[in-house]
Amino acid sequence: MFTEAQLYSPVTRERDGDVTVHLSDDHPGVDDEHYRARRNAIAALALDYQPGNHVPHIDYTDDEQQVWRIASAELARKHEVYACREVREAAARLALPRDHIPQLDEVSRLLHPLTGFRYVPAAGLVPLREFFGSFADRTFHSTQYIRHHSAPLYTPEPDAIHEIIGHANQLASPRFASLYETVGAAVGRLETDVALKFLADVFWFSLEFGVVREDGQIRCYGAGLLSSYGEIDEFRQATLRPLDVAQMGTISYDITHYQPVLFCADSVDQLVDVLGEFFATMDDDTPARLGGRAHPAA
Repeated sequence: MFTEAQLYSPVTRERDGDVTVHLSDDHPGVDDEHYRARRNAIAALALDYQPGNHVPHIDYTDDEQQVWRIASAELARKHEVYACREVREAAARLALPRDHIPQLDEVSRLLHPLTGFRYVPAAGLVPLREFFGSFADRTFHSTQYIRHHSAPLYTPEPDAIHEIIGHANQLASPRFASLYETVGAAVGRLETDVALKFLADVFWFSLEFGVVREDGQIRCYGAGLLSSYGEIDEFRQATLRPLDVAQMGTISYDITHYQPVLFCADSVDQLVDVLGEFFATMDDDTPARLGGRAHPAA
């Protein structure tokens, strides 16, 4: 699996049905027996989910609800300063609750009338072909667990705060939702892992960690920045490069640290045009065709 898979805690199911989420040794919740049991139970519900069935309802604890309230309020303040207008306006239309963790079916009820996207549960890592491919049907696989209450503004792995505050606010924009759908259609054409990785890397440096010039400032639109309380303060310190899909698909990067190099569009119009054209025309020959145009990493 590609580099992004390192972000997710592995999930296993034994023959007797027991589900275990294998937290890393430095995870804030690794020594909390109750938290580990919660993670195992939430993952089991996601693994049992079948398309067409009701999305599992999670009875979130008071600690989990408080984490959401803290992170939601703090990130909303950051978005007013650092998020691009396209995201801010989409977030206002979506109007996610800040006083409680929305169930995934609640997210879908808010999101679907805006752009047709709906949320379905994931226990953790979803294979990239399935994850990206589902965008063609305007479906987003989302985790349902919440980071440990000892660190409400930090998580070493994607959680519901990232999936919902990051991605759903982005998906509430028709223009960004259309890009996601185009990504899904592209995956349906790709047969090689080389091409899939190239697509995933372009997605990483755009819809996960993309920035744009707006009103004389650098603003973010990537879901990874929108959902990171720490990195949303720091992204302006990164080395900014022009939007360049050849370089985005080949540059080396470390997902465990703040990104030192980001790709900056001149406008949302430009990024929609460039990314839309790339995803709409990408095929298995694209990495070889564009690879020679890439520049070395800083």
